[in-house]
Amino acid sequence: MFFPVVLVLTASDLTLPPPPPGMVLLAQAEVVARPDGGEPDAGGFPFDAGALPVVKADEAKPDVELDEMRALEEAAIDPGAQAGASMRNTLGQLGAATVTRDRLEAALDEAELSGEALAFELSPVTDVETFDVSLVKDRYDIPVEMQPLVVQYIHFFQGAGRKWFRKWMERSTRFIPLMQPILETRGLPRDTVYLAMIESGFNTQAKSWAKAVGPWQFIAGTAKMFNLRDDFWVDERRDPIKSTSAAAAYLGLLYQTLGHWYLAWAGYNTGGGHVRQLIDLYGTTDFWALSEKRGFAKETKHYVPKLIACALVAKHPDAFGFSPDEFQFEKPFEFDEVQLSDSVDLEVIAQASGAPLDVIQELNPEIKRWCTPPATEKEPYTLRLPKGSKPAFTENFSKFAPAERLHFAIHRVAKGDTLSKIAVQYHSAQEAILRMNHLPSARSLKLGTDLVVPVPSATALKAGKVDTALERQVVRARRSGLAAVRPADEIPAGSVPEKAPTGKVAVGGSILVETVAGKKHVTYGVAKGDSLWAIARRFDVHVADLKEWNESLGSTGKGLKVGAPLAIWPGPNADLTPNKK
Repeated sequence: MFFPVVLVLTASDLTLPPPPPGMVLLAQAEVVARPDGGEPDAGGFPFDAGALPVVKADEAKPDVELDEMRALEEAAIDPGAQAGASMRNTLGQLGAATVTRDRLEAALDEAELSGEALAFELSPVTDVETFDVSLVKDRYDIPVEMQPLVVQYIHFFQGAGRKWFRKWMERSTRFIPLMQPILETRGLPRDTVYLAMIESGFNTQAKSWAKAVGPWQFIAGTAKMFNLRDDFWVDERRDPIKSTSAAAAYLGLLYQTLGHWYLAWAGYNTGGGHVRQLIDLYGTTDFWALSEKRGFAKETKHYVPKLIACALVAKHPDAFGFSPDEFQFEKPFEFDEVQLSDSVDLEVIAQASGAPLDVIQELNPEIKRWCTPPATEKEPYTLRLPKGSKPAFTENFSKFAPAERLHFAIHRVAKGDTLSKIAVQYHSAQEAILRMNHLPSARSLKLGTDLVVPVPSATALKAGKVDTALERQVVRARRSGLAAVRPADEIPAGSVPEKAPTGKVAVGGSILVETVAGKKHVTYGVAKGDSLWAIARRFDVHVADLKEWNESLGSTGKGLKVGAPLAIWPGPNADLTPNKK
């Protein structure tokens, strides 16, 4: 298959400032995709493991996009998978036309003499293995060089990983122009931005299996060290501006400590203290030499070449076999800011600004709840609105009556609490509490956690009238499938059943039914072929409930093992029939 070669060499292609990656038409390339790859660790332990504490991260559900991408990457790069014919067929081949390099170089020389900054066009890379990286080195402010793993990752992005790389490129035009000035201000190379690209694909909501969060994949301990707030209300690891500033500070510190950007990137992946130990052990600061020694995990050995490959392809997508019509680039991350002196319902903000609710959430990814955090006149909360909407918001927001705005209370779950009990206590509604706190069901109350409870305004409560904001929460909750639970079917928080007698659930599929706190409780022995979804369906519960009740499952559910006992509070339609032997 052949693609046309386009050489854009007119003054209309001036690059002041440089165009976003992927936006300029570049030449296509013939690339033979073949398996290979690696897996980055989820971002950043302290640079000095002996001096800086590691703080336990919060619970986070893994991001499906990251998990799928990294699982395929693992299979593609694993030497054991290279012999598989099916993998080779999956990667496939791409074709392209060729052009003479001297035409392009002559045109660029002429442009340089005339003082014009033309869009750089890389000739089609017909053979990645022999590609002369010196052609583009001066187009980067990070070190780039061709190594075998770099070549393999380029093939991976072109083949098996193409679906995800395409998503990354589409998001790049939204976040690269936002992040690069922050990196530059902090004294970092602008092209360091591609580290965020391989960490999360510029996904602000990315969550890894290792509980790293946000575009720069900070774990909780490192986030705390670099002053990223993570509490009941917000998680600043998700914020593209705040997390980029923190990542710049961290990477700058790693660079000062280790002396080379390759080592700093490796330190971001595995911890700077570990990198320093290997440098001292082997007496070299050459990352490639260290990669051949024992000490680095495979993820770290692949981290640097993956970043280089990503940078090469992202800046020259056409030359590496991507056509412009493959991408639907996102709009830049632009916004207005307003200061709020009180917690406000996000839906009210959306109505006042004239923007969809999901747009408000996209501009403020750090917000965990359906409302902004508590604030005061002295310590206001800065909220982002779509560019140009601030005047309309200021005018419209003042018109909302108190009953239209969100009012809430904070309730710490105590032993014996149920959702219906809490709702009655605050004159609230179960559905509204579920939605406000992202709870899958009324069975998910966890002892000692805080809940945001929507409550009627004092005016509405005194007059015995319906509170509009609370009513709106209930309607939206029901539309999303959330429903109130009968008090008789609820499970009081802190109800811990006695452990089943040893041996009674040793056989997969066995069921032990008990009565605890007046409710049925099941201890179920996991059977061969079981999945969390199948078990949840059988016992009329949610998968999230199973994970909540059984810490052994972990956040990913990978702790499901044949014969292991699961604690379950069955729903009204549960099948309690023992499995047939």
